[in-house]
Amino acid sequence: MIETYLFDYLNENEFHKLERSLKKYNMLAYKKLYFEYYPKLRDGNFLGEIVSVNQEKGTKTYDLKLPTDVISAKVHGEIKLNYTVYEKEKIIMLNKIEPIEILSEGHQSELVTYKGVMVSKQHSDKDLFKINLLNMLQK
Repeated sequence: MIETYLFDYLNENEFHKLERSLKKYNMLAYKKLYFEYYPKLRDGNFLGEIVSVNQEKGTKTYDLKLPTDVISAKVHGEIKLNYTVYEKEKIIMLNKIEPIEILSEGHQSELVTYKGVMVSKQHSDKDLFKINLLNMLQK
């Protein structure tokens, strides 16, 4: 019998809010997360880069980059799953999905998109400027 890892959450309600926002605004990252990355993590194939190791507790913390388009990554930052593996207990603690600010704002209220990129209501002028600047640099 293959031993699988169990998922646990640092803050389950907040994590699921971030997942729902990810599903709404970046379906590709959500599908990869649910249908490709989660099954691999459960099987013990830990993806991403190691951020920290705690020898006393026997834990390793990873950051896993999720797919996103280039402009969105430059405006809001890379989408990352942060998780901690407890190897002795066979538990994967799902900590957070980054960038937290835009994803939590997207959960609280409907965000608009401009040229395919989410625009924050709090920093709309800044986001629009970045998007326009990046589009001009690409041409």
